[in-house]
Amino acid sequence: MNGSPATAIVEAIGSMPPIKYDPNNNFTNNTINFNNNIHNFNNNNIDMRNFYSNVTDTEIFMEEISPELTEKIVAIVVPVLFGIIVILGLFGNALVVIVVAVNQQMRSTTNILIINLAIADLLFIVFCVPFTATDYIFRFWPFGDTWCKMVQYLIVVTAYASVYTLVLMSLDRFLAVVHPIASMSIRTEKNAISAILVTWIVIVISNIPVFLCHGEVTFNYSSSEHTVCIFLEMDPLIRPDGFNKVAFQVSFFATAYVIPLALICGLYLVMLVRLWGGAAPGGRCSAESRRGKRRVTRMVLVVVAIFAICWCPIQVILVMKSIGQYEITPTSVMVQIVSHVLAYMNSCVNPILYAFLSENFRKAFRKVIYCGPEGGSHPPHLNGRQIDAEKSALTKNTRTTDIL
Repeated sequence: MNGSPATAIVEAIGSMPPIKYDPNNNFTNNTINFNNNIHNFNNNNIDMRNFYSNVTDTEIFMEEISPELTEKIVAIVVPVLFGIIVILGLFGNALVVIVVAVNQQMRSTTNILIINLAIADLLFIVFCVPFTATDYIFRFWPFGDTWCKMVQYLIVVTAYASVYTLVLMSLDRFLAVVHPIASMSIRTEKNAISAILVTWIVIVISNIPVFLCHGEVTFNYSSSEHTVCIFLEMDPLIRPDGFNKVAFQVSFFATAYVIPLALICGLYLVMLVRLWGGAAPGGRCSAESRRGKRRVTRMVLVVVAIFAICWCPIQVILVMKSIGQYEITPTSVMVQIVSHVLAYMNSCVNPILYAFLSENFRKAFRKVIYCGPEGGSHPPHLNGRQIDAEKSALTKNTRTTDIL
């Protein structure tokens, strides 16, 4: 992931074939072609650290330490794990969207935001995981320059969409708990959809530079041509018109991780004091209402905490790499790979949380599966209007029934 948690991993774990690396950073008698510009390095002491750090660290590890074992781990085990993530993520997030979409009584503001989070995770899985797995398998970029730029752009966009959907979910919980009466006219389906649309528009437009600062690089090595999809980092010798990778990575870390999580923590600090302090402002609150709010708020907090835990290791690693403070060793490379997998797992874990911790989700899921009453003992009704015990439980309090 070249600036996002996902794009910089594509670049860092990478796609460059093994290169004989000289500890003194000397590459001799090699010709490298960058965007049709030929550069010859004939016994010159030219510092290639900037270029090399732009591509991958894994090959150093594979060249020097247990190459056969490492090849199996990187080229087989990791893509298999990504495949599992893709299957679980596609099925789980699609199920979340379907469950809420077909249940009219579940159209609350919280659930609309959950649908948006599921859609962002689906897009992340579609446009990130398969291409990263391809990098692990082929170790070169086969899809061309335009798709290189597009994939990196979409990865960053979906990463931003996920984290700022969590901010909106926390804001929704804050209003519901701290201002339950005054927020009734604000927490509407229309306003929730409007907030989501504005968020997507801002993210899509503001991240256009990401499209520009990524690209395919072609180079000739050992009489063969190779291509990689990387961040086009500025270098006085190779790419003087490139971009500042440190500024890009640090700004992404701040705007896609630190700032949103700080906002969420601030909202929850106020919210939890009010939530556990007794009756909500604006009047007395029933015990059942307080339990419901605590349940939903607790689940949102769990989702946010899982996101923070999953993305923290790789975010820190990528920032350290961009400023040259991440030493490449066999251990550090394996830590980076594990962090990579952990970050991708976040895109498939939320539906599992809903299934295990939400009775409403399980009931709605059974309703979708059986197209009617639980157990399928009666003929299904496509119009969904059959009245039974299951539906009665689902439709009770239709304006406040959340997936959580």
